[in-house]
Amino acid sequence: MTASTLSALPDRDRARLIGAAGILIILLGAGAALLPLLDRVAGARVVGALLLAAGVIEILAGSLRRETRIPAMLAGGITTLAGLMFVLTSTERFVPTVTIVTAWLLVRSLVLMVASRLAGGSVRTWITLSAATDFVLGVVLLAGISIATLVVTLFGPTPALVATFAWVLALSFAVTGFLLLEIASCERDAADNTAT
Repeated sequence: MTASTLSALPDRDRARLIGAAGILIILLGAGAALLPLLDRVAGARVVGALLLAAGVIEILAGSLRRETRIPAMLAGGITTLAGLMFVLTSTERFVPTVTIVTAWLLVRSLVLMVASRLAGGSVRTWITLSAATDFVLGVVLLAGISIATLVVTLFGPTPALVATFAWVLALSFAVTGFLLLEIASCERDAADNTAT
């Protein structure tokens, strides 16, 4: 199916697909929260795979959107690109990996802010929340503040890199998943209003 075919689906079908995408991304976030249980190399591979999966899901969900289709698909493309870069970059070097995730969060937050200007109502609120979450997480990584401290408290000693990325991904994915669930709810409401 092409993007134009997906966007031509009836509102109810679009709502179901966007809702399913939201649930899948929330599940990816839950999986990301468990990354501290893996060693560093396996964790790095899983982080890349999670970013790739979330990016593809976000691109597909974005293709179903109306007002924000292009920025939503671009945000998914940025996530996919970050996943590819993560997978292709050596996991032995901490700085390039941090740079990839930080850049992903900051660039994605800018794209989402543009998307929020095109949306309205509760969707605008959730897009803004998603952009703000990614921006704050990016600034936290840029400033070098360790999210790993919380993870070490919860899971015990774990590599700081994996622990930090686990929670960064989990939070970003959770907010993105809830954003997609809100969009699905709005699509269902639109379908109900059209049917009456």
